[in-house]
Amino acid sequence: MTPVLFSPVKTSGAASLLRQLLPALLGFLLATPLSAAPPAATRPNDIPQYQALPLERSHQNHLLLRAHINGKPALLGVDTGASVSAIALDRRKHFGLAPLPGGSDLPPQLRINGGFNGLAIAHHLRLGALILVDEPMVAIDLNGPAPAAREFPEQQLDGLIGTDILFPTAAVLDCTQQVLYMKVDPDARDPIPGIDHRGWTGVPLHLTATWNLFVHNNFSGARGQLLIDTGAFMTLLDQGLVRRLRLPLHETPYSSAMVNLDVHDVQSAIIKRFTLGGLDLGVTTLGGFKVKSKEVGVIDLSDFIAGDLLQESPPVVGLLGMEFLRRHHGIIDFGAHRLYLKH
Repeated sequence: MTPVLFSPVKTSGAASLLRQLLPALLGFLLATPLSAAPPAATRPNDIPQYQALPLERSHQNHLLLRAHINGKPALLGVDTGASVSAIALDRRKHFGLAPLPGGSDLPPQLRINGGFNGLAIAHHLRLGALILVDEPMVAIDLNGPAPAAREFPEQQLDGLIGTDILFPTAAVLDCTQQVLYMKVDPDARDPIPGIDHRGWTGVPLHLTATWNLFVHNNFSGARGQLLIDTGAFMTLLDQGLVRRLRLPLHETPYSSAMVNLDVHDVQSAIIKRFTLGGLDLGVTTLGGFKVKSKEVGVIDLSDFIAGDLLQESPPVVGLLGMEFLRRHHGIIDFGAHRLYLKH
C-alpha cells in the first residue's frame, strides 16, 4: 500500500479535437530506430506483425517500459488511466520535444483535472520495433508528494504511455507476467499470439469519450463504475460511496496525489463483497467476477469525478488499481475491450 504517484489524466473540452486527430497522428512505422518505414509491398518478411515488450515493476507496483524519445533512452510508466501520453515537465527539454508547429490543428493546451497543461511533439517515439512519428504528449509534473518520495523512493519517470497509444495498437497488458503486447503492423488482422485466457473470467469494459476504460461493479447493491487504472498503486473508492455503505473507516499514513489536484489523505475500509461485470438483475448480479473481503483505499474523488464523468451512468465511484490487477492476474485487452481476471 503506497502513495499514488501516477494519477489518471482526464481530458475534456479542447482535448476532443486531439482525440479525433490522434488515430491519424499515430503512424505505424516498421523500421530500425529513427528511420523511415519501407512501403508495405516491399516490407521484409522478418519484420514482426506483433511484439511482446517486457515490463519492469517499480517499488510502488507500477509497470515501467524502456523506450526511446528522439533517440534518447526513456523510462515510461504504462498508465491505463491516462487518456493522453505524457512527458515529465522537467524532462521535456532533455528529450528535445518540440512545440506545436504554426498552424497546427491541435490545441496548445489540454485541460486536465481543472488545470491546463501544454502539449509538445515527440518527433520519434520508439517502443520496441514500433516507431511513432510526431507523437503529441502532454507535459505534466510527475513528482509525487515529498513525504512519499522520501519514504518510498522511485525511479524518476520520463513520461507515461496512455490509452491514446494502447488503443490504436490493440495492446494487451498482462499485469502479472509484466508483458505489453502490441500490434506493430496496422494491417495485421489476426489476434495477438501467445495470449491464453483459459481459466480467466472475461469482464466487458466500457469505453468513454475520453478514451478511458471502466468496468461496471456492484458493491453490496450500490452500483457504479471503476476506472481501470494501472497508474493507481491500489484500488481507491470515493469516500461518498463508502459513507453511503456505512463502512468503518481506518486511518493510514499514506496520501495520494493527482495531476493538478491537491494532496489528499488516504483512509482504508473493508468491502465484504463486490462483483465486477455481470448481468444486473436489479437485486443481484448474474455472473461477473466476484470478490470477498477486499481492503480498499478511501479518498475524496470529487475533484476528479467532474466534467463528463459526472454524466456517466452508473456513476463513477473509484479506480481499480494495480494491487487488484496483479493479485487477480489481470489481462487488459484494449482491442476487445475486455478485462480478464482469475482467482
